[in-house]
Amino acid sequence: MKRRTTPLALVALAAALLLAAPAMSQQDMTTVPAEGLASKTRLPAVFPHDQHNEKAAIAECTACHHGEKDGKRDPEADTAGIPCSDCHTAAGKPGRTPLMRAYHKQCMGCHLDKKKGPVSCGDCHKPVK
Repeated sequence: MKRRTTPLALVALAAALLLAAPAMSQQDMTTVPAEGLASKTRLPAVFPHDQHNEKAAIAECTACHHGEKDGKRDPEADTAGIPCSDCHTAAGKPGRTPLMRAYHKQCMGCHLDKKKGPVSCGDCHKPVK
């Protein structure tokens, strides 16, 4: 009886690629996603994902991609690859932070805490070069 390992190997490869897709999709990120925002009064915030994380020495995805447990922010839950707008809507569901405020709290809050990085509108919302 001849074993068929090729189909099994292809299935395993496809599964690995699907699991890696969220991380790979952020490698090319140059701006903060604007999907889910009610109005777009400014240009999207410039955000070269990998370059930012290297410069800021951020190794753990959970530093930014947090989850929720019992209605509270859970910094141990990794939501990398899940759009922020899946949980944070433009208007904000009851008990949840609206999307624009979530972006601003996450980014500016970290910059203020670390005393590094931009905190004014024009420093982030500018044309991508």
